[in-house]
Amino acid sequence: MSPKQDDSGWTERKPTALLVLADGTVLEGFGLGATGRAVGEVCFNTAMTGYEEILTDPSYAGQIITFTFPHIGNVGTNDEDIETVNMAATPGARGVIIRTDITQPSNFRATRHLDQWLRARGIIGLSGLDTRALTALIREKGMPNAVIAHDTGGKFDIDALKKEAREWPGLVGMDLVPMVTSGQRFSWDETPWQWGKGYGRMDKPEFHVVAIDYGIKRNILRLLASVGCKVTVVPAKTSAEDIAALNPDGVFLSNGPGDPAATG
Repeated sequence: MSPKQDDSGWTERKPTALLVLADGTVLEGFGLGATGRAVGEVCFNTAMTGYEEILTDPSYAGQIITFTFPHIGNVGTNDEDIETVNMAATPGARGVIIRTDITQPSNFRATRHLDQWLRARGIIGLSGLDTRALTALIREKGMPNAVIAHDTGGKFDIDALKKEAREWPGLVGMDLVPMVTSGQRFSWDETPWQWGKGYGRMDKPEFHVVAIDYGIKRNILRLLASVGCKVTVVPAKTSAEDIAALNPDGVFLSNGPGDPAATG
């Protein structure tokens, strides 16, 4: 795509991505990651690091994440920092909004550019928005429903996108746990990452904890293992009788996406 130059000699890039809010507001930007469109609830995250972990956190299922920190993607991505336990499940976030263009990765652990990683996971991205202004809007008016769309040619049916954003029912009353929970019971013994060693293994358990997976993150399981827990992860709909039969020392209920009132 070549930039457009006006009579003054100023070169402008053609917008290739849109964020269309349910109230009809249309915000233009530049697409990255997957092409297509996705509908979700727009939220924000103020973290300066850990964007890969955030984008694969199952708790963000059904949401479009706005990062307030401007330099997202600067350390690339890798295959170790993904938080989703169920790799066959739908990725956590439906879309991502960032302020500036992604720079080339600058970290020894990086194996892939964020743009390539987003495309591989089917996550639509948009750059070039004033993400702090969008965050201020969210703080004032609440998290809006919206459609994020990316087309490399910059061709959009704006009326259809407005209609889709307006008619999406939102996360209230929506149970997203079936999309992210594990399909079967499994054991966990991996411990947190350490410099020069990577991830370790817990081989001398003192306790047995059953973790109910409503969208659990890998690092929660690692932290349980690091304090001497043998962890058994069970699907969200596992009965109390089946859990009691495992004779645990404790039961952990994980966080997860969607409306808690609709779960169960």
